[in-house]
Amino acid sequence: MSVKVVNGVSMPNIPWMNKPEGCRDVVWRYDANPIIKRDQIMVKKANGYREPSNSIFNSSVVPFENGDYKFAGVFRVDDRERNMELHVGFSVDGIKWDIEEERIHFECDIPEVATWQYGYDPRVCKLEDKYIVTWCNAYGWKPTIGIAYTYDFKTFTQLENAYLPFNRNGVMFPRKIGDYYMMMSRPSDSGHTPFGDMFISQSPDLTFWGKHRHVMGPSKGWESTKMGAGPIPIETDRG
Repeated sequence: MSVKVVNGVSMPNIPWMNKPEGCRDVVWRYDANPIIKRDQIMVKKANGYREPSNSIFNSSVVPFENGDYKFAGVFRVDDRERNMELHVGFSVDGIKWDIEEERIHFECDIPEVATWQYGYDPRVCKLEDKYIVTWCNAYGWKPTIGIAYTYDFKTFTQLENAYLPFNRNGVMFPRKIGDYYMMMSRPSDSGHTPFGDMFISQSPDLTFWGKHRHVMGPSKGWESTKMGAGPIPIETDRG
């Protein structure tokens, strides 16, 4: 049965490579990967020292018009000490990226939440008139879901963390359902996420999250470390 997107943005300029001849996979790897090299940028440290990045992960790209740029994203960038931080980047074509050397400094009027320790697994979701950023945020050096918003990818305002530790892989839905914002997440522990159960939660204001409902869990052992929310959900005519 055919499916069409009913709540999305037309993206005629999105990079795309047709399925290679003889490929029998459902998805296939772009033949120019990696488009972002692990040591692509010089990371600017708090003391002003600069060093090559150790690794860069690109899990949160959205269409965004800003001069010649057509895409924006928030990237996990590790330095050579494996400190995990979030950097903003822009691209004309979705292939060549200009990633800022200095990490995002969130504006936040909640001192306890504003204390930066680490951040990874960012996601960006266009929601109403702004872009919502969620990521695995350290609170007391324990992972939970951080939330911030931006209008221009220059100023980022951080809100309360969504949940108690431990949690990972929080992804927002691109619209309210009824009167509520919706987020899918994967509760975990302080180790390497051995559970794999996914829950959906709702909030009236992006601050208070509740009505947690189980969505799915692992049925085989290997799924306990592989299951989790990936990109922002896409709404289709089939739900």
